[in-house]
Amino acid sequence: MRGRRMYVIGGLLGLLAAPTAALAWPVDQALTLEPGKETFQKLTAVDWAEVEDASVASAEALPGSGELLLTAHKPGVTMMLLYAEGRFAVWRVAVGPTELENFAPQLAAAKKACPDLKATQGVDKSLTATVKDAACRTALRELLRTEAYLARELDLTFDMPQLQAQLEDFTAGMPPGLAVRYSGAGLVLTGKTDRAGHHKALWALFNRAVGRVPLEDRAEVEAPPKPESPPEDTVDATVSDVPAPDAGTVPVKGKPKAVPGKKKR
Repeated sequence: MRGRRMYVIGGLLGLLAAPTAALAWPVDQALTLEPGKETFQKLTAVDWAEVEDASVASAEALPGSGELLLTAHKPGVTMMLLYAEGRFAVWRVAVGPTELENFAPQLAAAKKACPDLKATQGVDKSLTATVKDAACRTALRELLRTEAYLARELDLTFDMPQLQAQLEDFTAGMPPGLAVRYSGAGLVLTGKTDRAGHHKALWALFNRAVGRVPLEDRAEVEAPPKPESPPEDTVDATVSDVPAPDAGTVPVKGKPKAVPGKKKR
């Protein structure tokens, strides 16, 4: 039996409606669901959604309606990737009551590795920093994997060598057939792959990046092969077990034989 449904409309995804969608830690939105319940999210557009741990929650994009049906299965936290019209976003989905994460150690490490880092908490949370070396980029990634910040609360500046190092990380995570490169301040994904390879590439871009990076998705995704239709049964006109008709009657093709002892209904 399905749990009680909830219907939610609102500004949870101006993200996929934005001129350019972004990738990378941290997540774009954080959502909390109640175990055993279904929730409808009204989005501007959604082509598909994939949940990292489907045992915690599952997602179904409803074609043509711009709605996303989320089903909470058991307490826990997982990530969900949403895709629409060449853009994507990642949400953190928490099911049930979860403990508040202590990110103080990661914040302290990031401040040490990035000397100009400024971070605030509360209503107007924000984080600004200049990524000058690998130590700073690594420390920031560990901090941004926590619940401390959302993507829109960051303002990061990269020195050119760190942009190049991040691009090398992206390239290492690409499945066969796909390539990624910078174009101005954003990334361009190109090549040809199947649906699984495309999903793997998007997850890799998110997991390997620090801060928001606009993405232009030019990848050609092959449609899955259509299932073969079973061959239609053919009627053999020479079947020998068809009883000969009585004299003066016309045989009816395909008429089932009566079974002795059973009444015809």
